Amino acid sequence: MRRLSFAKTFMVSALSGDGVDDLRRTLAEMVPPGPFHYPEDQMSDAPMRHLAAEITREKIFRQLHQELPYQSTVETDTWTEQRKDKSIRIEQTIFVERESQRKIVLGKGGATIKSIGAESRKELAEIVGVPRAFVPVREGARELGRRSPNRYREMGLEFPKE
Repeated sequence: MRRLSFAKTFMVSALSGDGVDDLRRTLAEMVPPGPFHYPEDQMSDAPMRHLAAEITREKIFRQLHQELPYQSTVETDTWTEQRKDKSIRIEQTIFVERESQRKIVLGKGGATIKSIGAESRKELAEIVGVPRAFVPVREGARELGRRSPNRYREMGLEFPKE
């Protein structure tokens, strides 16, 4: 049996988050200095429309856990900056595979989709630095055309070749 030597060992708990700060600190110390690849105040090189869609998708999975397959996607249909109050209106559509999943996303009386929208609004307003972000996720969550090359291109992805 071959043994490996480690410079450091970390005890990390995924449940409580214990030990994560030590791991982050050590990794940050190990990264060599280098130039910024995009402005310091820009948190991602992805367009904000895609980032907004991913934030909403994250909220869906945090709320629904195993009830919804990971093939579900979110698209940002419109991104409108309001001039008067400097807020942003972001309209999104959730795509799921089956009608039964659409019902799960909507929830009883639309409660689940309202909660998802509220969580997305809060995080997006913080990221974009605006007083409010309106995120009306369409209640008519549409079925996902999983095998459509056009859907992949719209999301900036390559269609998988089988």
